[in-house]
Amino acid sequence: MERKLASIQRVVSIRPIEGADAIEVARINNWDVVVKKGEYKPGYLCVYCEIDSFLPVREEFEFLRKTSFKKMMDQEGFRLRTIKLRGQVSQGLLLPLSILEGEDEMKIGISTQPNAILQLGPYDDALIIEEGVDVTELLGIIKYEAPIPAELSGQVKGGFPSFLRKTDEERIQNLSKYWESMKSQQYYVTEKLDGSSATFYLNNGEFGVCSRNLDLLETEENTFWRIAREMQIEEKLRNYGVNLAIQGELIGEGIQGNPYKIKGQTVKFFNAFDIDSQDYYGLPMFLATMQHQLGLETVPILTNLTTGLPDTIDEVISMADGKSVLNPAFDREGIVWRTMDKKISFKAISNKFLINEK
Repeated sequence: MERKLASIQRVVSIRPIEGADAIEVARINNWDVVVKKGEYKPGYLCVYCEIDSFLPVREEFEFLRKTSFKKMMDQEGFRLRTIKLRGQVSQGLLLPLSILEGEDEMKIGISTQPNAILQLGPYDDALIIEEGVDVTELLGIIKYEAPIPAELSGQVKGGFPSFLRKTDEERIQNLSKYWESMKSQQYYVTEKLDGSSATFYLNNGEFGVCSRNLDLLETEENTFWRIAREMQIEEKLRNYGVNLAIQGELIGEGIQGNPYKIKGQTVKFFNAFDIDSQDYYGLPMFLATMQHQLGLETVPILTNLTTGLPDTIDEVISMADGKSVLNPAFDREGIVWRTMDKKISFKAISNKFLINEK
């Protein structure tokens, strides 16, 4: 699923911040957002913009200029990131539904009241304002992407192949309505590495190398392709003999500041994807394939055995904090939870990591 950077959400609760007279905390799903006191009430609908949203330059967002103004390539805008206000973690931005006024030629029934029937736009082509509706495109919001070094961006062969799946788990804060059913499963937990997503595939005799979003042409200077050659990934996949994609995190020198302090670059793998069946390998087959068939390293696995989920999502978020297995002096980015068959997976990003993120 494409990430909903901006969507209609309902305020779950409001709670005070100790020692603060003008601000309080609104909870949206399992995100905490600092808001002006009295601006929102439990049950009200609003527009919630997640962290990593890149808001366009327009008058309504100018209050963000001092703290959030950024340039992405040649585009100016406002980047939302995790911050702390009066000791309270705040993630994202709440906006009143009135921000949608003027996005269509006509507006009908805009209201913040709970359970109201709301519409925006002409009657025969109305946007129904209800919980969960994606308004990312309507507001001109895109995802903020940090500048990519030339040696990583490379020359583009095409878009990410349609026969593969991108490597981007949903954040646990957005899964509150599925939480009780998810708790019936057993999971294993891995460290989420701070690098650059890499996919290598062999499909009907064709070998390919992808960044997170693109299929890349082979060039001498491209890091993804150079690593593929150094690690002999094409030869290993051909010897394995099936249509397979392996996905992992490219880490090392020149990548995200190299927090793991390793020499050169390498890839630590977390997925093997059967292209013909369109299924991920479960954990036992994945480990056997990586260790015995391909001779490649996996991301750090943090659980010896499978484990159940804790009682609350807040506990999962707290568990994301910790030191990296690869470099104990570094606060890890977070953790990823997967069922043994990999039918369910999600990530929890460390708030400590996000607050310190540059």
